[in-house]
Amino acid sequence: MTTTISPSTPTVTPRDYHLTPEEIAHFDEHGYVILRNRIPADLLAKLQDASTRWIADGHALENETDGDGDYNFATRPSGRVLFRINYLHNKQEAASLELLGSPEMLGIAESLAGPNFVPTYESLVFKNTGDGAPIDWHQDAVHPRNFRIFNVDVYLDESRKGAGSLRVAPGSHKQIVDVCQLQEEYGWDAPGVIQTELNPGDVLVHDVMLVHGSEATLANKLRRTIYYEFRSAEQILAEGPWDASFVDQRLRLIALGRAEWQRQNPGTPGFAWNVSERFEPELTDDAEFELRVAHGVHSPGSYCSAGNVATKPNGRPV
Repeated sequence: MTTTISPSTPTVTPRDYHLTPEEIAHFDEHGYVILRNRIPADLLAKLQDASTRWIADGHALENETDGDGDYNFATRPSGRVLFRINYLHNKQEAASLELLGSPEMLGIAESLAGPNFVPTYESLVFKNTGDGAPIDWHQDAVHPRNFRIFNVDVYLDESRKGAGSLRVAPGSHKQIVDVCQLQEEYGWDAPGVIQTELNPGDVLVHDVMLVHGSEATLANKLRRTIYYEFRSAEQILAEGPWDASFVDQRLRLIALGRAEWQRQNPGTPGFAWNVSERFEPELTDDAEFELRVAHGVHSPGSYCSAGNVATKPNGRPV
């Protein structure tokens, strides 16, 4: 049995949640744009509560498996630490789907990827209190740049200069960068680098080829960021690394997200989804199947390993 989800359900959006021409131009020129107070306070609180439970569930696995890639651990000076949780939508917290289906999120996705936007990754990346390990300069993924591919970074906690806040190299997204040379020649103070500061509820949208990272810090506070990556269906079918089946499964998440957002916001017009008939998805009755769509393969990123630029599966560090 299947249920057809119509993207053309009539809605009247009282506010245009798309990016402005100026915001899009800033993104294209510099590789990022910061959107202040993008996430509503009630949804932000839900996400903060959900992340607390996700992290607790991950810590319960500390001496076991990483859960088939769902929970990522690293060995740091403070010991073995959990730093990343993947596939958020099947972790028993509806807030991640509500965020995905929110006008605040979908307006960004359509503005940059067009109407056939596909949510390709969803994860929580965080640094626990006192875990101030550096994240070296890197590019999340490299690609031919025929289409925009970008991350939407939702900040659940404040991020401040002097406490390991994200550094970005504006304009670096336009080509593959030798991040080893950058690190060796300049350290953290390469010409033009910007150190960002964000508050809970702020969103940083960045091109996956933007060079970014964060230095080590002592006595940092908990910092949690939710990352959703988007690409267009046209980009995936033309360049991979996935296929039409992956696109169809991932687009079902948009349908589920919009439905969850509507449940949480009854009587409020939702985002008018303009996906083309070619890609219009159908849902099955198997929620567990729908909510965890494994990647299998990844687009390679640019990282530094033993003094050389290396391409590795993108780890989406904070």
